Amino acid sequence: MHLRSHLAALAIPESRKDSIYLTKIAEQAGHYEETVESMRRIASSNQELTVEGIVSSIEQEEKLKGNEAQAQTLKAYRVKIESELTKIYEDILNILNKHLTPSAASGESEASYYKAISDYC
Repeated sequence: MHLRSHLAALAIPESRKDSIYLTKIAEQAGHYEETVESMRRIASSNQELTVEGIVSSIEQEEKLKGNEAQAQTLKAYRVKIESELTKIYEDILNILNKHLTPSAASGESEASYYKAISDYC
């Protein structure tokens, strides 16, 4: 029986944070089909879904449960992810600023590049 079925049987409402946590549990238990279903439900909730946000949510959950060691591990992982993303954003901005924008052949291309720059700033 799926975790969600157990929750539904108990009439326990499921928040977004709970959904993310249950997705993690399903993945750890090797219930990959349920993991995919859960991620599909979370992603279709029309709320922002970021890796940092998911890790941060799980980190906070572990803190609340008093699992400081796990919370610290998750914090270190979140910082690593944020650092990697910052590096990627900087690389993209560098390419846009030094190569693509200066060589734009049309106003449409240039506008598109400036929009991309604003998205990554």
